[in-house]
Amino acid sequence: MLARSFHSPVDRLQARLLNLAALFLACYALALTLAPAVRQRSLSAGLSWEHWAGFLLWLLLMNLAHWQTARWLPNRDPYLLPAAGLLSGLGVLVTWRLLPYFGLRQSAWLLVSVTLLIAGLRLPADLHFLRRYKYLWLTSGLLLTSLTFFFGVNPSGDGLIELWLGCCGVYLQPSEPLKLLLVIYLAAYLADRLVFIQGRPGGFYLTSLLPLLAPTLIMTGVAILLLTGQRDLGTATVFMFLYAVTVYVASGKRRMLLASLGGLALAGVLGYRLFDVVQIRIDAWLNPWLDPSGRSYQIIQSLLALASGGISGRGPGLGSPGLVPVPHSDFIFASVAEEIGLAGALGLLALLALLTARGIHTALAAPDAFRRYLAAGLTAFLVGQSILIIGGNLRLLPLTGVTLPFVSYGGSSLLVSFFSLLILLHISNQAEFRPAPLADASPYLHLAGLLFAGLAGAALASGWWAVVRGPDLLTRTDNPRRAIADRFVRRGALVDRGNQPINATVGVPGELERRYFYPNLSPVTGYNSPVYGQSGLEASLDGVLRGLQGNPGLTIWLDHVLYGQPPPGLDVRLSLDLELQRQVDRLLAGRKGAAVLLNAATGEVLALASHPNFDANTLEQNWQQYLNDPAAPLLNRATQGLYPPGTALAPFLLAEALAQGQSLPARLPAEARQPEQASPGQVLRCSRPAGNEEGTAIDLR
Repeated sequence: MLARSFHSPVDRLQARLLNLAALFLACYALALTLAPAVRQRSLSAGLSWEHWAGFLLWLLLMNLAHWQTARWLPNRDPYLLPAAGLLSGLGVLVTWRLLPYFGLRQSAWLLVSVTLLIAGLRLPADLHFLRRYKYLWLTSGLLLTSLTFFFGVNPSGDGLIELWLGCCGVYLQPSEPLKLLLVIYLAAYLADRLVFIQGRPGGFYLTSLLPLLAPTLIMTGVAILLLTGQRDLGTATVFMFLYAVTVYVASGKRRMLLASLGGLALAGVLGYRLFDVVQIRIDAWLNPWLDPSGRSYQIIQSLLALASGGISGRGPGLGSPGLVPVPHSDFIFASVAEEIGLAGALGLLALLALLTARGIHTALAAPDAFRRYLAAGLTAFLVGQSILIIGGNLRLLPLTGVTLPFVSYGGSSLLVSFFSLLILLHISNQAEFRPAPLADASPYLHLAGLLFAGLAGAALASGWWAVVRGPDLLTRTDNPRRAIADRFVRRGALVDRGNQPINATVGVPGELERRYFYPNLSPVTGYNSPVYGQSGLEASLDGVLRGLQGNPGLTIWLDHVLYGQPPPGLDVRLSLDLELQRQVDRLLAGRKGAAVLLNAATGEVLALASHPNFDANTLEQNWQQYLNDPAAPLLNRATQGLYPPGTALAPFLLAEALAQGQSLPARLPAEARQPEQASPGQVLRCSRPAGNEEGTAIDLR
């Protein structure tokens, strides 16, 4: 745990909060260690230890950061470092859990980022170097971004979008620091220019503001054009949002905010028309169910991850977040929600709400306009971008591909996030100065309200997908998590009346597979395939065979909490008799048809045969052959086929005649033996002529 280096109230509060963060992450790391054994319900499965390197490094770095902030910034806001620290620690552990190689890299970037934070604590308190060289900072960022057109690379190696610079395994994405540099530039420029007319009687008007903003429009426009040329449209969206927010809090003019938001909407329409990637994402956002395995695969799998997590989650290391593409970056929120559930997702959103409140408080208490605009802009950047990517995970907003600050994998994003935190810590460390005069605080309150509304919307959407829609989503055939669970949890068997196995699960946890011991019954008992879904009794009895029905509710809940899985399934004994079934199948061999053998005394089905049939053990190898076979072996003719009734209807026709008061003939008429006219007003016709083996339909009128 973290040592308490100093004794001021600020230091003690920050230490307590960091201790709570360390305790949570230690429990999370312990759960990841036990996850392999828990998943297989056996200690022989081994334990996972590598992620402890990331946790111990985080613990050391937070200790140093706490000690150094207490020394250099004694009056800082005590909530900022713990909130950012917990978010970054969670991101490191989740990345280790998903992809250990990237977890190691993220830990290295965390070392660099926190080292930069500690070194930056000695910067001048007024941050005048940022204000003085505003054009130099932004121009350097633009030039660095433009170099990606000539020297850009893609670390993933696909070459589709080359937004990074670097070599030898170290890469920088210039668009990440460019966001920070834009906020610094806007805050410095507006603080230098607006003060001259804000002090005039009557303030300033929109007509006098637009010429003043011309340089900012040009610089921001150049940045957006560069990003558009790179097809980094998510970052371009963040730029437009940051420009609108910063100008609004500085000027207080709602028209500027509305105009900027209108420009953002117009840019969205133009992007939809001009860029296929925007069109794909908008279409997937509006109706992802049209192409769930194609263009909408990412968002559908993200929603399935939320549904799988439910309220309490599958447990750290026990979910399947890797099914969502890019789970450690774009979809890390879905990864968190699947394994620690709605509760964990709401906790993450609560941390972002805390950052919002403390960031806006820091802005209102800032000693000058520059630092006030800067604090508001950085808060909007960190929280606004978080809402943008979380909303994309939740289908609340279209997908943008930006990172979740402090949490997502990415060195550039982590560096920028911690440098933003450094600036906020400096601005908050101004207890000896009075806040700068502020004529109207409503723009800052509106910004806070906007960010809180976005976080509240994300919380509601999380609850909608995890709780309200969750049960329906989990039964979708394109939810591969059910098939993964079948590999670890034994599915109940189907046995005959003498307890001889028909369909059963064999193997050890992690390698369980379904075996079909009497393949001739495959059209009846069906199959449970990770590729082709379910059919027959395997589908209709799925809840019982999966252990979700028939077990006590407490057992189901405990297995979900402890193992992130349903309990072992229950066996189902059928009324079928395999000895009689084999005799019926021998009689039908080589023929096309069906047979049902009943116990006349009890109504039990003793045999149920359908020919031709298929072997469910070879489903994956022969699926196309079964599907294209004109004999339709996948059809269960005993229940789905239609056949001429022949004389089987005679007892029913005689019963109908007796019910209507008709006298029984001495000998059954021919029309009863092959019915055409049963009685006046009642017609029973076969849809196909007698003798046709494909079947009949009986129309009783």
